[in-house]
Amino acid sequence: MPIFATPPKSPGLMRRLDELDVLRRYLAQNLGDSAQPWTGALRRLAAAEATVGSTSIEGYGASLEDTVEILAGRHPSGTPEETQRIISAYAQAMDRVNVLADDRRFQWSAQTILDLHFLVCHPQPQAGPGRLRDGAVIVTRGLGRDPYRPPAAGEVHSLVNEVAKWLGSGDLTRHPVVRAAMAHLNLVSIHPFRDGNGRLARVVQSLVLAKEGLLRPEMVSIEPYLGRHTREYYTVLEKVQGLAFDPGRDASAWVEFCIEAHVFEATERRHWLEIAHARHDFSEELAREQRYPERLVIALDQALLGLPVINADFRREAEIAGPTATQDLQRLRRDGWLDQEGGGRSIRYVASKKLRENWSASRSR
Repeated sequence: MPIFATPPKSPGLMRRLDELDVLRRYLAQNLGDSAQPWTGALRRLAAAEATVGSTSIEGYGASLEDTVEILAGRHPSGTPEETQRIISAYAQAMDRVNVLADDRRFQWSAQTILDLHFLVCHPQPQAGPGRLRDGAVIVTRGLGRDPYRPPAAGEVHSLVNEVAKWLGSGDLTRHPVVRAAMAHLNLVSIHPFRDGNGRLARVVQSLVLAKEGLLRPEMVSIEPYLGRHTREYYTVLEKVQGLAFDPGRDASAWVEFCIEAHVFEATERRHWLEIAHARHDFSEELAREQRYPERLVIALDQALLGLPVINADFRREAEIAGPTATQDLQRLRRDGWLDQEGGGRSIRYVASKKLRENWSASRSR
């Protein structure tokens, strides 16, 4: 049984892809493997944004700050335990994506899709982690909207094999963003599992992009855009899918939507990176003026980024011992640049009003 075919090229889409490639090359130069060590906090934030975007679509909401904590292996009290498990599982799947992206011997297979689904859904036994569904399903679309009927369970195995075959050898000359969009569409339309199909489709989309080798998965993700534009996301899926699985339908609207999402996110990332450079320069200048060791720039920069500074994270990034990290962070607190929150093992440091005001003043000069 066939799957959705990749739409033909069009001059308009090719122009947008050319614009996107300019942005992606800029990001690769600044956030790729040769990026400066201080961009590590940016990558952690990007990973958290992608995770929030993908999991929130399916009702597992957490703040960006709590998600950063969860991805670091901590357990923020403000997020329900079930949501923490779902977020951690999604992060494990994305860790696997990172490994597969660097594996030169990697080959797509149906088992790859099953394994990624297991990682995404292992906290949810009712989803049948890593097992294709064995019954019919109907996908509800909300009040007053017609449901979607995926293919029969007896067709799912061959369809997943067809997707895996296409991922390995189909349309290899097309732009990775287009191929990633089609992988997403085909998997979410086949709906091969009882639950977690959206998350799985978005993880596979990220792996297709990551295999290109230009940027890390969190830097090419459109999950933040999908999370903020969930209604539009579902609307275009409904338009392309129709009422039942029909791979003969035109997927152009879906590909156009995904390309626009990538252009938007890449533009945001470029602006984000420009601010990051300015913020880092400010932190370096402040450290010089105060005659601080250069390593304190890491803490100042991260605090201004909006991420809490934790002793364990700081000492790992600065490659220093725990007592030295404690002395550094307390020094910044005493000098009024950081505020301390919590106590004991829960101590963390955030940007003080003084630090934020100085940063804001530097931006207006």
